[in-house]
Amino acid sequence: MEIYKDIQSPASKEFIELLNTQLSKTKIEEGKIVEGKVAKITEKFVFLFIEGLKSEPVIDINEIKNIKIYENIKVGDKISVLLERIEDRNGEVVVSASKAQKIKGWYQLENAYEKNEPIMGKITSKCKGGVIVEHIDTGSLMFCPGSQVSDKPLKDISHLMNEPQKFALIKLDKVRGNACVSRRQIISSSKKEDKAKIVDKYKVGDVIKNAIVKGYSSFGCFFDVNSELDVLVHLQEISYSRINHPDEIFNIGEKHDLLVISVDKEKLQVGCSIKQLSPDPFEHISNYELNKPYKVTVVKIMDFGAFCELEPGLSTLLHSSELSWTKKNPSAKKMFKIGDEIECVITEIDKEKRRVAISHRLTKENPYEVMEKKYPVGSEVEGVISNISEYALYLKIDSLEIDAFLHCNDLTYGKEPEEELKKYNKGSKLKVKVLEIKKDQQKIRVGLKQTKADPFDWFKDKKVNETITVKVVSSNNKGLIVKPEGCELEFLIKKSQIAISAADARPSRFVGSERIDAAIAEIDMNKRKVTLSIKLLEELKNKEAVSKFSSPLSGKNLPFSSLSDDLEKKQKK
Repeated sequence: MEIYKDIQSPASKEFIELLNTQLSKTKIEEGKIVEGKVAKITEKFVFLFIEGLKSEPVIDINEIKNIKIYENIKVGDKISVLLERIEDRNGEVVVSASKAQKIKGWYQLENAYEKNEPIMGKITSKCKGGVIVEHIDTGSLMFCPGSQVSDKPLKDISHLMNEPQKFALIKLDKVRGNACVSRRQIISSSKKEDKAKIVDKYKVGDVIKNAIVKGYSSFGCFFDVNSELDVLVHLQEISYSRINHPDEIFNIGEKHDLLVISVDKEKLQVGCSIKQLSPDPFEHISNYELNKPYKVTVVKIMDFGAFCELEPGLSTLLHSSELSWTKKNPSAKKMFKIGDEIECVITEIDKEKRRVAISHRLTKENPYEVMEKKYPVGSEVEGVISNISEYALYLKIDSLEIDAFLHCNDLTYGKEPEEELKKYNKGSKLKVKVLEIKKDQQKIRVGLKQTKADPFDWFKDKKVNETITVKVVSSNNKGLIVKPEGCELEFLIKKSQIAISAADARPSRFVGSERIDAAIAEIDMNKRKVTLSIKLLEELKNKEAVSKFSSPLSGKNLPFSSLSDDLEKKQKK
């Protein structure tokens, strides 16, 4: 930049040339931060010498005092200033130490933020939502939220005030000129680095001596290792035996040896086991044989069964389906209690899956197989009514403790089996016939009526249109209730089937115990259905009379209702 170009004197021209030459050498530019040497200090001002300027810049002493890094300034010290104007209206140089400090401080903050490096600062005061932090090097002020002051809540931070310490830059807003820092990140990072060094000391297979029980939860037990590391031993790694909670084994303050089974350097976690310090009891599984009974101890009872131990540490599940042959939905809670010794049969051994299956019911003979051998299908057996439902009876057979199913349709050959069911009570003894045995489904079906001769067999040698003699039992609006002679079954002769003549088709014509003849109108042995008719009998007799004593033409004019009777009387004469 050329100055004094309006001066025309030779001396001035020479001075200008020398000045411009010197300025070009020092590259003095407005808006740049330059170093100034303190030339003089008065009560109100500080005079600086900056090489390359035509005059000495002057700074207010209060500005210097406000910049705390220059509190003990003296002649000869260097100060960084912002060159705002090389020459103002008055021909003076305008510089600012505070603006230079702010710009210089911001450059440092930006550099630290980009490199993710911590900065040195000190907490100077509290404010709403946090504290004010002063940058040690530049004096720049920054904000630290209350949540970032420490890694744990602090009621009192007086011990942190005005103490130089590290902070992490978490946010920079160049437009607003705001900076946000965190002390918590530095603490956490420091702890992480320290913990990483601690974790790095341990390897899989190491044995940690005298770890102290610090606490426990439902999923495991916490140990303090050498007052430098907390280790969790999972519930499954505590013992080969099944336990419900660590407090069943450990007490706070106890010392135990731990085996390192995993080291996670990313998560900074060390996994340990106690049970693996002892021999695996599953290696003894070869001492046990399939389909042989063994004594087991109940150690835990669940809704679906019970966990049992063949020996300490060698546990297996006794499923509810293997509890009993006869009980429906058996409950282990009702059958056993923790500590009980029971007999079970080993049904499966899977070494790969480390699984052993056992059965309690197999220690007893299958009652359904016993039933099949002792009382095969077709045999008769005596049972006691144990339960009655809406449509069936349940009988306890012998001493087998199994229930046989007796449907109401198998109670009687007669009609209305539901009514027949009402005649029976719990505790009554019945002799029944075994109809069906399903071992796989654990079902037995029996019948009562099958122990007696089927009265329907009376119709085996009977045919349609055959005449039979029946006894009137009763009458109603529907017709006549009759019972064939020699048969225990009762049948209904409908009102429409009593007589050919509508006038004669009256049930009231007949009285109880009266013997009358009727014809079989229908017979179906498979469906057990028989239809009787007096009307059919009359029609058959009329047809017979016409064919025997008259021609077809003359028969049309005869009174059919009385024809057969009249012809019989005539024949007798």
